[in-house]
Amino acid sequence: MSFETALSTHFANALPAEKFVKDSYEALRLHGFEALNPIAWVSVCRDELTYPLLENIRHIWGEAFNFSSLAGMLYLGKTGFTAAHHHAPNEDGHERYVYFALPHIGIDAAGQIGNCQRSGRKETSPACGALVSFQQELTSGTLRLDLDPDDLEQSFLKQRLLRKLTYGQVPSLADLTKIAQTAILEDLERMINYIVDTSRNHYPDLTGIQIHGPEEKTFVCPSVMYVVVNGKRQELALS
Repeated sequence: MSFETALSTHFANALPAEKFVKDSYEALRLHGFEALNPIAWVSVCRDELTYPLLENIRHIWGEAFNFSSLAGMLYLGKTGFTAAHHHAPNEDGHERYVYFALPHIGIDAAGQIGNCQRSGRKETSPACGALVSFQQELTSGTLRLDLDPDDLEQSFLKQRLLRKLTYGQVPSLADLTKIAQTAILEDLERMINYIVDTSRNHYPDLTGIQIHGPEEKTFVCPSVMYVVVNGKRQELALS
């Protein structure tokens, strides 16, 4: 199987990451969002492979507040989420926030899911390493669910994602990444409900999965995407 076949099989709607950021910007301009009138928030994995997407978002939107934890999970809590919202421009009496939330996965040139080639390394390595590790524990049946003080983020990740699985389920890495994306969106929407006055402040949720391909090419497979303006939700479609 080739990279292209694996990409179209598991992430049929994927597009180059730069196009995802540009097209989402153009879609949001129709709803009053322009560079520098919102603040962008980004939740991606800590992995350095995700940085080009973060920088692309910063290039389009200006500064971006980094929500990131392992696998792109949201662990900053109410305190961190509240603090981030105090950074938003509010010159016209409204605040605008642009939320990006994307776990990631690698696919190598041979179409192997979970593998990626990193600059300076001869052999392939896993992406997302945190999700690969969790899947390996599920496969082995030796899942550790206590809160490890030396591995807090991975502990939180396992506890959160296990709630999305049925007993004994061991999803493929592609499916586990999609489950993580769903959990991240749920957590983001819960934090928004805690913190944001949606009757007067405007925001989109832009979610999907970031995919690392051969030759350091990056793609995004969009998932749930919508914008809320004056308390009304509208679905977003990219061109």
